[in-house]
Amino acid sequence: MSTNEMGDPARWLTSDEEHAWRSYLRMVTALQVRTTQDLAALGLSEPDYEVLSTLSEHPDGTSTLHDQATKMGWSRSRLSRHASRMEARELIRRAPDPTDGRGCLLALTPTGWETLRHAAPAHVASVRLHFIDRLDPEELAALDRIAQKLANDQ
Repeated sequence: MSTNEMGDPARWLTSDEEHAWRSYLRMVTALQVRTTQDLAALGLSEPDYEVLSTLSEHPDGTSTLHDQATKMGWSRSRLSRHASRMEARELIRRAPDPTDGRGCLLALTPTGWETLRHAAPAHVASVRLHFIDRLDPEELAALDRIAQKLANDQ
């Protein structure tokens, strides 16, 4: 019998549990592939859109790199590398953080705002096409409850 790191016997998945797990993985992958392809048609990656959209949640389109990384669930180094690529495309700019000598601010540029204004309606249409409109209101509510339950720590 196999054991986990704690030395406890493994609790293998039942066939129903394994089926549900694999269905979930296939669903997440399929939805991500479809919406990512739709964003790519607009010249954006999924991470590009995530950075642009979360920055736009601030009235001035500016956030500290640290706060932005925390909000997105990314490491600061991952966001910093991605921000460099977006800065080269003039979607965002970096500036020193006046309140933290070691930190920096990320801000949407006029090109970034315009790119997001153009991409947001198409992205929402993609989410509707591949996800929202394929579920009835009860299914959507159930999925929301399940997602919230699984996203919260025990």
